[in-house]
Amino acid sequence: MTLTTTQIEQLISATRQTAKTEILPWYRRLDDSEIDTKAHAQDLVTKADKASERALTDLAAEILPGAVVVGEEAVSDGSVSLDALKGAEQALIIDPIDGTWNYANGLNTFGVILAVVENGETVFGLLYDPMGDDWVMAERGGGAVFARADGTQRAAKARAPRQVNEMTGYWPPSLFNTEARGRLYDFAKGIDRMGSLRCACHEYRLFSQGGADFLLTGNLNPWDHAAGALIAREAGGYVKMLDGEAYAPTLTEGSLLVAPDRDSWMALADPLRMAVFGD
Repeated sequence: MTLTTTQIEQLISATRQTAKTEILPWYRRLDDSEIDTKAHAQDLVTKADKASERALTDLAAEILPGAVVVGEEAVSDGSVSLDALKGAEQALIIDPIDGTWNYANGLNTFGVILAVVENGETVFGLLYDPMGDDWVMAERGGGAVFARADGTQRAAKARAPRQVNEMTGYWPPSLFNTEARGRLYDFAKGIDRMGSLRCACHEYRLFSQGGADFLLTGNLNPWDHAAGALIAREAGGYVKMLDGEAYAPTLTEGSLLVAPDRDSWMALADPLRMAVFGD
C-alpha cells in the first residue's frame, strides 16, 4: 500500500484547514476552564487539542479509508490503544497540537504532527507550523522537503558533521529521572549548547534544516517521533535507538538518538548511554 500524491496533498490541506478552524482561533484566547491536565501538572490538554484531533480523525476517514487512526488524545482518554498500530496495514498517527504547554501559555512554538505507518514502518511524515503556515515533510525514500503555502519548496538537509564540543543538542530534561538528568547536565558541559523547545515538532524541524546537531528523546510516544524520525533520516541524518537498534513507531520504551551521520552518532552514543542509563 502506497500513498498517492493526491492523498498527501489532502492530508496537508486537512492539517492546514484544521489549524485555521480549531487551533489558531483559540491561541491566547483560552480560559482556565478550557485547559486541563493529564499525567501530571505540566502535561496539558486544551479544548483545541481535542477539537483538532476530532476534525483530523474525521477527515482521515475520507482521505485514508480503512486506516487505523491513533491520536494522542484518544490514547490518553482510553478510547484507542497503542496496540492498534501493531499489525495495522495502514495507520495514521496524529498529534493535534505538539507543544501544548507552549500553546496554552501563549508561546508560538507548537505544531501539528502526522505520520502514516504501513505494516509497522513510517512511510510519510508531516511537521506543520500553524503560525508560519509552512511544513517539513518526507516520504520514505524520497528525501525531506520544507514547503510554504505559496507552493515554494526546498530540500531539507541535516547540518554537516562537527566535533562534539561544537554541537548543539536538544532533549527534554523533565522526561528523564533525577539521576539521569544530572548526568545529562554534566555531559552538556562538554558541548556548545543544549536546550529543549518543549515541542518535538520544532526540534525535528530544526534538525532537518541544519539548526541542531542531535536530538535525544525522553520517551517514544509515536505521535511525537514517528514523523520526525522519518524526516530526520530523509534529511540525511542517522537515526537509531540509543542501544543501537532500529527505531520503529511501535516501540514504546527506550531513547532515540538522532545525529547528522553515523560517526557523529557513534561519538555521542557512548557518553549519552552512560548519562541516561548510568553504566
